[in-house]
Order: sequence, then C-alpha cells, then structure tokens
Amino acid sequence: MRDREDDDVLVETLARILDRPAPVAASGSRSSRVVRATAETRLAVRLALDGASRVRVDTGAGLYDHFLEQLAFHAGFDLVLEGAGDLETGDHHTAEDAAIALGQALDRALGDRRGIARYGHAVIPMDEARAACTIDVSGRPYCAVEGFERIPAGDIAGFEHEAAEEFFRAVASAARLTLHLELQAGTNAHHMIEACFKALARALHQATTIDPNETGVPSTKGTLGGSL
Repeated sequence: MRDREDDDVLVETLARILDRPAPVAASGSRSSRVVRATAETRLAVRLALDGASRVRVDTGAGLYDHFLEQLAFHAGFDLVLEGAGDLETGDHHTAEDAAIALGQALDRALGDRRGIARYGHAVIPMDEARAACTIDVSGRPYCAVEGFERIPAGDIAGFEHEAAEEFFRAVASAARLTLHLELQAGTNAHHMIEACFKALARALHQATTIDPNETGVPSTKGTLGGSL
C-alpha cells in the first residue's frame, strides 16, 4: 500500500535539495519506495513517475551515479536513490543491485499499469555516439542488447564498461519490461554508455506517460503486470 506521507516527504526533500518550490501532489500520483539489503549492498529508492526531474543519487560509485541521474532526469521522474556497497571490489555489485532496486520501484509505481501509453521508442545522439531503445511496459521481462561490443574495453573512473549491459538487463527483469537496446555508433565509451541511459530514459518517459485516450489497461487481455 502506498504511503502518502512518504510521497510528500520525497517531493519536499527533492525540492529542498534543488532549491525549487515543491509542487502540489496530484491525487493518485504514482510512486513507490524500495529498500534492498544484501551482504554486498544496502540501497534505498524513492520514486515518483509523475515528477519534475528532481533527482538525488548517491551510491558511492561516482560515474554510475551520474548515469542514473541522467536516466531519471530525462525520464521526468523524481528519484532519490542512496546507499552503499562493497566498492573495494569494484562497482559491479552496486550497479547491479541499484538496477534491481530501481526496477522494483518502477514496477511498484506503475501498479496495474492502467492508462499508460505502454510503448516507447527513442534514438539519442551524444556527439559521435548514438543509441536506440524500444520498450514495451508489458509485464513480461525480456532484454535484447546489441552493439555493446563497440564499447572499448576497460573502465571509466572505475566504472566497468561491462556493468552497463548488466544494468539494463537487471532493470528490465525487475521492472518487467520488454527492452530492446541498440548501441548504433560511437568511439568514446562515456558518450556511448550515456547515450544508452538517455535512450532508455526517453523511451520510459513515453511508455509510462498516462494516455488521455486510454481508460483501461492497454492490452486485449485486460491486464498488464500480473503474475507471470
């Protein structure tokens, strides 16, 4: 059950952080909170889909935090994602567990997915890099990733390039999305990975938006997001 007071705290906290006035919460706003704790990481997520791109991310993995901020900002979500992990072994565990927690928060905030546009698509350039993302907020987790072999081997400021692909797979699984992501061009690893995060963000924004012409669940089955 959604905690209305917790939603208000989220919006007020984000407004304070960015020194912006807090908007009046709409009736039936779609939001959630998730706490994920394992032997390797401890993460807390608060998410509001009908937000104003107010974002705070602090996992201790600097560049990864930047990518998560870009994702939430360009999706138009309000997001607080904070926690800690065993960064002495690298960013891998933190990246994967943050993706799972974020995906779970997205799934919960969507509820029965009534009235959403359901489908989203975006092609995003970032200088020489370009990524395309197509999603179906279907309730059926599937992830197909192409072109990641283009990313030069190595890491950026400690963020392992391989962790990016694992992030998208984990989000798709936890949020129960059908996700097709293609890295189409690029030579700079930072630009290539960030283009992928932004492409997912814009596709999510489109797919999770409430469609004024859709009064029910956008499926002939009459349900989305049920038990698989």
